[in-house]
Amino acid sequence: MHEELEIEFKNMLTKKEYDSLMDAFQLDEQMAVKQVNHYFETDGFQLKDQGAALRIREKKQKCVFTLKEPHEDGLLETHATVSKAVLQNCQNGHIHLPEAIKQKLLNLHIPIEQLKYRGELVTFRLEMEWYNCLLVLDHSLYGQTEDFELELEAPEHVHGKKVFHQLLTNYNISKRPTKNKIQRFFEEI
Repeated sequence: MHEELEIEFKNMLTKKEYDSLMDAFQLDEQMAVKQVNHYFETDGFQLKDQGAALRIREKKQKCVFTLKEPHEDGLLETHATVSKAVLQNCQNGHIHLPEAIKQKLLNLHIPIEQLKYRGELVTFRLEMEWYNCLLVLDHSLYGQTEDFELELEAPEHVHGKKVFHQLLTNYNISKRPTKNKIQRFFEEI
């Protein structure tokens, strides 16, 4: 189990903007890493009401359970690696939480016995280092939706904000309000 503070800036992209950034940074979708986010929530959306999210991400034959919680500088993420069998059990309604995540959910007063598997969002992700940040281009599929997103993960807020706004300006991309993937997923389903 480990924790990290995620400071990121996001912007939805049109397909044209996505393709333009792919060209500008000499990226090829053949290089993209496939990741599948499996989401969990209660019927009453208690995680959402706390500003939290719970998922298992499958990526490169590895499964990681993650709880995201609000933090003054971004999101506090608690991660625990789990087996493919744990993922399959969770999908089948037998949710077994890593102890650290279980304790954090209890502290948030989330009724863990009410958690249910809600579905998956598939993302093809391209990443590269850029101005001491991680530049991410995501092409996501969920339900009947396909979308494109720019993310910039930064070591600290002020630097990240400056780099992100410069990126949007340099590539003539309109700033758009952008919901996170789990919000978009739940709105779709």
